[in-house]
Parts: sequence; C-alpha cells; structure tokens
Amino acid sequence: DKTGTLTQNKMQVAQPLLFSGHNEEELFQTAALASKQENRDPIELPIFQYLAKHFPDAEKKSYRQISFTPFDPIRKRSEAVIEQDGERFTAMKGAAQVLLGMAQLSEEATRKINQSVDELAGKGYRSLAVGRKQGEAPLELLGLIPLYDPPREDSKQVIAEMNDYGVKVKMVTGDNLAIAREIGRLLGLPQHTLRASQLYNHESTIVELIESADIFAEVVPEDKYRIVDSLQKGGHIVAMTGDGVNDAPALKKADCGIAVSNATDAARAAADIILTGPGLGVINEAIQQARITFERMKSYSIFRIAETIRIILFMALAIVVFNFYPITALMIILLALLNDIPILAIAYDRTKVDDKPVRWNMPEMLTISSILGISGVLSSFLLFYILVEWHLPTALIQSMFFAKLTVAGHGTIYNTRIDDWFWKKPYPSRLLFSATFSTRILGTLIAVYGIFITPIGWTYALAMWAYALAWFLFNDVVKMGTYRILRRRGMDI
Repeated sequence: DKTGTLTQNKMQVAQPLLFSGHNEEELFQTAALASKQENRDPIELPIFQYLAKHFPDAEKKSYRQISFTPFDPIRKRSEAVIEQDGERFTAMKGAAQVLLGMAQLSEEATRKINQSVDELAGKGYRSLAVGRKQGEAPLELLGLIPLYDPPREDSKQVIAEMNDYGVKVKMVTGDNLAIAREIGRLLGLPQHTLRASQLYNHESTIVELIESADIFAEVVPEDKYRIVDSLQKGGHIVAMTGDGVNDAPALKKADCGIAVSNATDAARAAADIILTGPGLGVINEAIQQARITFERMKSYSIFRIAETIRIILFMALAIVVFNFYPITALMIILLALLNDIPILAIAYDRTKVDDKPVRWNMPEMLTISSILGISGVLSSFLLFYILVEWHLPTALIQSMFFAKLTVAGHGTIYNTRIDDWFWKKPYPSRLLFSATFSTRILGTLIAVYGIFITPIGWTYALAMWAYALAWFLFNDVVKMGTYRILRRRGMDI
C-alpha cells in the first residue's frame, strides 16, 4: 500500500488552484467545514493547519455542522450539511472526478479542470476538489487543493534491497494513474501501471496481467484483496503491507500481512506482523533473518537424517546379518550426549543469505541426506571388515567404532551445512567449530583411556581420525556430485 506505508502519510498543501469568483479563504473554509478536526484524518489535518496559519481570523462560530459523512474509498468524497444564519448548504470535498460528475459544467470547463488535475498529478500531487451545494442547485466548484504526501526517506532503498533479495514489489494506491506513476518513479519502481478497472476486463488472463504490473492505481479495498488472491492462485507467496481499514481484507488474505507502526486497529487485527517502529527497513532484516534460519533448519535436517541412517542402518544390518553389536548400549548413550552439543551449536552457525526466495525442496533434501547416510554405512562396514580381518577382540572393535562414529559424525555437520565445497564461505561460526572439535576430542579421550569402555590407545585413535577424515573428503565429493545431478535435472525449485 502506498499511503502511510511507502509514504509518510503527512500531507502537505501546495499552491491551491482557485476557480473564477472564489478566493483562497472561502476554498479552505469550505474544505474545513466538510471535515472533522477531531477525527485527525491525515488528509484533513493539513487543511485545518493551513487555515489556521494563513487565515487565523476566519469566521467559524457562525457555522454549525448539522451532519457529517466521512470519506470512504467507494464514494471518494466527504460532505457535511452546514447551517449559517438559518440557511443550510452542503460542503463537499473529495476526488476531482467525483465532484466534477456532480457539477453541471460545460465540456470545455470540465476539460480544463481535468487537464489541471492531470498536470498536478504528474508532479505527484493529489488534487482535492472542494464544492458547495445549495438546495437542489448543482454543485458549485470552488477550486482544487493540491496535497503532496512525500515518500518515507528509506522507502526507495528498502524497495531496492527487496529487489536484491528476489522479492517482486508492487505498489497499490487509490490515487489516479498519474500520481501513482510519479510516486512510483520517485521510489524507483518500473512504470508498468494498471488502473483497477482493467483488472475486470481480462478475467482469463488476470494472473498474468497482475504479475506483469508494478503499480496499481485507483484501487478500492476489494481490488487489493483481488490482487493478493490472484497472485496466490498463480503460485506466489504474497506479503502485504498496509496501515488503514481499507487494507485489512488484503492483509488478512496475504500469506504474511504486515501492519506498519501507525496502522489502525483494524489493520493491526488483520495483520500477522505489526511493526513497532517507523519505516519498512525492518522487513528486509526479517527477510534476511528468515533465510538464515531456513538455512540452519535445512542444514540440521540433512545432518539429522544422514546421521540417523548412518548409525541405525549400520547397527541393524550388523546385528541381523553378522550377529555383531558394533557399539554397546552405554556407547549409544555417550554418542547421544556428545552429539547434542554440536547440534545445539547449529542454531548459531554462519549461513549464506540466498538472493532469491527459498522453499523446502524435499526431494533434494531427502536424496542428499540418504546418499550421505548410505555412504556412512558403507564406510562403517568397510572398517568392520578391516578390523575383523585383523582379528581384534570384540570389545576393542566396539571402542574403535565408538571413536570413529564420534569423529565422523561431527564431520558430517561440515558436509551438510552448505550446498558447496566444505571449505567455501560462509565459514563455520566459532561456536560450532568449538563445539564439534571439543566433543571430538572428548570422545577420543574416552576411547583412548577407556573411560567406561575398553581403551584403544593413541595409535588406533589416530587411525580412526585418519579414516574418518578420508571418508569426510569422499563424502563432500559425493555431496557435490549429487547436487549437480539433481539440479541439472531441474529438481531444485
């Protein structure tokens, strides 16, 4: 949403345009009568401020507001029945095209006013037409009040950063086409603009039409809802930002509704996220943190699946096929305790920030984790064959497997943490490296000195480190080969 979201929602009055026979004081006096100061409407406040500053002695006491109808996005005008010295008239203000339709002007006069409105719109001004209606007589137009809502200082930069993150930004506004384009230009948006009415002329291609547009002008609340709904039907994940009551339906419909800091209660109730500070920069920070969290979850998931396959499948086959227990129940408990510390540290690991939106790619994840897990099973059975051929005692073999599973298992974290070679950036966080290294050392010391298990000595312990390192390098080659095959086949979303 533009007003109050991308812009400051602090309207400023520019040089008014007076129609023949009327003066500036009359124009602003009538506009103020068609408003309610206590409502603190952002469009009406600058009118009262301008009147107080330039015409402090304007007559107010002689006017009495009998009734007031506030502005709404459908009627696009506000009006009030005013009584003065026993006579009544209706004061109106609103969109120029609406009030023009209520005034009986010649085609030439209408054309000139529309031309003035377009010229002001081309400069980014919203023209507020002001009129006065006496009884059954036609509406008498007094002039135009140009209002300008400057963009937030950070809006252009925020949009540029969103584009860098692969997020497509679209602006929706109730303003006319020219104003929408000018504000879009100031914000660095492409100029492909649609009027809301055009959304109903192409029902068969509505999704493609909305996808191709960058700016939507002259919209009403149901148009905002329709835009969000159509994009969702096109398979897009849609976030909506807004501040007003008219944004509430679209905020509720969106996958992520974001109410800005100055939002109304209705917008806040409909939103999923409420910003507590001014500006939109925090949205980009949220995108960045969300993608970091996603990468950590992905890394943990691949590691957890691979490690489960590596241990459970190996133990099950070793017991069923060879009637051999690779590790004892106590070793399983020690392995679980030693694994917990590095797993917790994954939550603090450094990760890349993708330059496009991310989604779960379950076929790729399951394939990578399964292949790494099976590779781990093969390495364990190869080691089992070697140790049996050496005719080592069963208790010693079990302790050596404990050392190997500890060292190799924590190495798997470095295979799974990124989808690139393990030595590429981003490098592991100090906490993750410390956690994995310290638990490897602790597991090695338990095996070397036989704490609760049969000791293996430093010679066999170093042999297990060398064996685990060799398979770690092999697993990284397998991982990269698998990623390349999968992505060449288009499995990557």
